[in-house]
Amino acid sequence: MTVLAHEIMTPSVKAVPQNWTMERLARFLTDNEITGSPVTDDQGEIVGIATLKDITEFRWNASRSRPDDHLTSEEAAEARRLRMAIFEEMGKVPVEVRDIMTPIVLSVDEQTPVRDIADIMMREHLHRIFVTKDARITGIITTYDMLKLISNRELTQRCAEND
Repeated sequence: MTVLAHEIMTPSVKAVPQNWTMERLARFLTDNEITGSPVTDDQGEIVGIATLKDITEFRWNASRSRPDDHLTSEEAAEARRLRMAIFEEMGKVPVEVRDIMTPIVLSVDEQTPVRDIADIMMREHLHRIFVTKDARITGIITTYDMLKLISNRELTQRCAEND
């Protein structure tokens, strides 16, 4: 018997509004011991996903210097000075979740076989995928849920029987 999405999904999905600040998102993720969360618009519809990786990439991109081989040393110094001035000013305006989230939301139906979900997650390099029923999100499957599948002897056996 095939193992389906609804059997391994985490049914509680903690979503955040797109107008939260990046700092508030970071606290939320840390407080809930999760690495990502769906993002909702003003009507409560999911419009993307925001993760710790998004926060890290935003901060890293804002702070790193970009060497340009085509500039003289004076031009490169001036470019660095201007970049730092821009980032300093940007720091005064709170960055919102909508600014760093990934707007693409992939999902699978509750009746999707786990093997198909694993294929999608591997192909798309995903750590989480939403589970839906009648176009409404009912849960989430993370890499942790997939590991739980492997650690459950009965579910692992059911997966192996379908080869």
